[in-house]
Amino acid sequence: MPVKIALIVPAYKPTEDMLPMLERFSKDERYVPVVVNDGSGSDFDGIFSKVPEGVHLIVHPENRGKGAALKTAMQYILDELPECALAVTADADGQHFDEDIRKVAAISEADTGALVLGSRAFDGDVPLRSRFGNSVTRQVFSIASGVKLQDTQTGLRAFGRELIPEMLDIPGERYEYEINMLLYMAQKGVPIRETTIHTVYINDNEASHFNPIRDSLKIYMCIFKFIASSLIGFIVDYLLVILLTALTKGMGPVRSLYFSTIVARIVSASVNFTINKKVVFKSGGGWKSELAKYAVLAVFIWFVNVQLLKILTIHLRMPIVIAKLLVEVALFAVSFVVQGKFVYRRNANKK
Repeated sequence: MPVKIALIVPAYKPTEDMLPMLERFSKDERYVPVVVNDGSGSDFDGIFSKVPEGVHLIVHPENRGKGAALKTAMQYILDELPECALAVTADADGQHFDEDIRKVAAISEADTGALVLGSRAFDGDVPLRSRFGNSVTRQVFSIASGVKLQDTQTGLRAFGRELIPEMLDIPGERYEYEINMLLYMAQKGVPIRETTIHTVYINDNEASHFNPIRDSLKIYMCIFKFIASSLIGFIVDYLLVILLTALTKGMGPVRSLYFSTIVARIVSASVNFTINKKVVFKSGGGWKSELAKYAVLAVFIWFVNVQLLKILTIHLRMPIVIAKLLVEVALFAVSFVVQGKFVYRRNANKK
């Protein structure tokens, strides 16, 4: 028996372009449309009164943001729609083709442990703010996460029911929630699949409520917070090594180097782990298992780090200030990739 698919549509002051899509999918036995009226106000009661029979309509008394609307629908699916094994999110502006919605759903059905993105190509007649905004966000996201995506701002996404509890814990109530979702999944090692969809903008995307300045700042703040956690760990480690090697010269170069790097790595690793878990992603995973895996990574990175420092400072006579900087830069990419794929990786069943 084919699985049921929840079609989530967050709607804030929508036009009637939303209704034909809901009409078509409400007649499809596989789909269960869930619309969230995100505080659109009484002026839009007429549109919501035309929502077809069979559509689950949830109302926020006040506008809470796209992220909050998505979470409301996800919680509703967990509580009220046990028959739905998959969820697809689609925008209310009618810009997603039916075939594209079904396309991401089919890919998700084959790999329920992955996040599937319907990614736009951004070629042809695309509004400048959309083309520029996605280009900048895509590049910044790639630097922050190490994952290259074609479209970081797509609203067409699909995922298995098993991912919903984690998605409910991801911070963000407005547009920044969608970029937080991608950062979280990249850090956790959850596969992110992309499939190309049609790029459509109705009336130059005038129906969009995305504020280019306010909402872009929220998105970039989330990304830079992610980068900052690694930078803070690096600064703590770097300064402690410089300070401790200066204070322990009497121990001899090798002992001083080992002592300084061990102490510095314990402190900086503790800082970095805590920030990543509690601030950046607010991970709800078991801290013991994550800490154990993080400790293995920290020991490995420390061992490589100290061996490289021995070569540079003792054999090549390079000043510790320069050597430490070079080694940290060289090992940053290794640490980042392993941390994302191993430390915070969720246990997902893949098909």
